[in-house]
Amino acid sequence: MQREHNQAATIPFWRDERILKILGQIVFALSVFYVGMLIYQNMKVGLAKQGISFSYSFLTNISGFDLAETSIPYDRNSAYWQAFLAGLLNTLKVGVVGIIFSTILGVILGVARLSTNFIINRLATFYLELIRNLSLLVFLIFWYLGVFLKLPRVKDAILWPGDIILTNRGVGIPWGIPTASFPTFRLILLFGLILAVIVFIALRVHSQRTGRAPLTLLWSLLTFVLVAIAGWFILPVRPLTLDLAFVKGLNLAGGKILTPEFMALTSGLVLYTAAFIGEVVRAGIQSVSKGQVEASRALGLNGFQTLRLIVFPQALRVIIPPLTSQYLNLVKNSSLAIAVGYPDVFYVSNTIQNQTGRAVEMISLVMLTYLSISLLTSALMNWYNQRIKLVER
Repeated sequence: MQREHNQAATIPFWRDERILKILGQIVFALSVFYVGMLIYQNMKVGLAKQGISFSYSFLTNISGFDLAETSIPYDRNSAYWQAFLAGLLNTLKVGVVGIIFSTILGVILGVARLSTNFIINRLATFYLELIRNLSLLVFLIFWYLGVFLKLPRVKDAILWPGDIILTNRGVGIPWGIPTASFPTFRLILLFGLILAVIVFIALRVHSQRTGRAPLTLLWSLLTFVLVAIAGWFILPVRPLTLDLAFVKGLNLAGGKILTPEFMALTSGLVLYTAAFIGEVVRAGIQSVSKGQVEASRALGLNGFQTLRLIVFPQALRVIIPPLTSQYLNLVKNSSLAIAVGYPDVFYVSNTIQNQTGRAVEMISLVMLTYLSISLLTSALMNWYNQRIKLVER
């Protein structure tokens, strides 16, 4: 033991693998930094020759253009940075809604693809094969020009159950308007969320101790919902009042109006991405050995219990990595919103670029925005993947 220690101590640093790895990483980082600075300097010189300075100070100037849809107060007298922020929030809204609904639909399609029912299996197979071989741009334009703009005019609006109004000016749905008691209700919701997390952790610990797998997520959600319902009825004034959409002249008013551009973009992205997620889910389920399913049936578990307790926990380890790629694709594909006129971050950036001539600055902002969203999404999915991976003992 002492001899091996002495031999390790006498190895020259230029032959020590640990030191060489560190030096290699340092050299690579310096090389990347050098190339980046070289590109930046060349860009500055090129812009200077054309009499253009590289600066983001123009973002404080008045924008002078309106946006059809914003999540924050904005008008043509707002600054460029406010327009960019409005576009960014629109992109995030489409991304979050798209990820949630495409995941739900994708899981259903993936399970249906493996169904023993002939009709369900063939319908799911037909949908997956059809959608995955279409062009996303053509698909979005179809939903915009061929579906939502072909809905009846406002005076001939279609009324669906639940006070939902369908027109070519948008889809009107009921929406809640906060009242004076809404701030208190938000505190109640926060308490319910904390209590739901405590219930989730307690059930996970109980599951590890007893070997039983209760419906952890279901009980946690039920706890949050019960607290929310209790808070709703305890408060003397309802925290929200229901505002219904209605026809006003040649347009819709009240409630929440979902524009044709938002509906076309979201519908297209959800239906398109769900097809790829369905194939990912199918592959993940098929990666689980059939012996696992047969063993669960021998223990008396039904089909749903087998899927929830045996198949899906093991399939997730195969599903998560490609599923992350599909989430990233959905967010980046939202930049096709410009094809249907939805004011996302790319659409707004293009408008600012045309008005100011600041192409380099706006392109760099757009690249940084999508890079940040992608890195954040990847970090969250990698964290979840680490939590569910198999631990070798």
